Amino acid sequence: MIDLHTHSFFSDGELIPSELIRRAEAIGYKAIAITDHVDASNIDLVVPQIVKAIRKLREYLSIEALPGAEITHAPPQTIPDLVKEARQLGAKIVVVHGETLVEPVRPGTNRAAIEAGADILAHPGLISEEDLLFAKEKGVTLEITARKGHSLSNGYVAKEAMRLGVRLCINTDSHSPSDLITKEFASKILLGSGIENTRLDQIFENSKVIIENALRRI
Repeated sequence: MIDLHTHSFFSDGELIPSELIRRAEAIGYKAIAITDHVDASNIDLVVPQIVKAIRKLREYLSIEALPGAEITHAPPQTIPDLVKEARQLGAKIVVVHGETLVEPVRPGTNRAAIEAGADILAHPGLISEEDLLFAKEKGVTLEITARKGHSLSNGYVAKEAMRLGVRLCINTDSHSPSDLITKEFASKILLGSGIENTRLDQIFENSKVIIENALRRI
């Protein structure tokens, strides 16, 4: 399992980074990104702490751990600058909290995330065809999520992304230990979203590509 959207106690997760990573390692993860919620109020505090924690753990790990950030409920106009700042602070994976069905995310957030070149647009809800095509053009990956509530639009996202050739990945959006999943369970979520069995390997491969691109980025 490669999981590029998780939360530690630096935002609203339950675990410190070392325990989150260790629990992922113990159930067979190959890679994990810690992407705590940030906006202009805390990005300069949270991202450096995650970077520091992972740097000190790295030599003791058997999995790839990457520092990241999830830009959350920020006004769309501020998202490009926040994506840029997150990368400057050391975030290797930048996620934007998309227009999920279950939270009052500002309209235009999906578009702003794509325009800004985020790595992953998380749980994008009933994303428009225009924005889907823009994501394809910009190489932004859309998320199929294991998280309850946000997963309500998985079927729509999967169907439309596959129809238009937009890249997908699967993440947990973990906040607690029980949110972490195996690759086998991730496969069931993808199948339950309407994705054909023959496409599963490509979706898992997409997460590897995101990591490769992240590690090449200066």
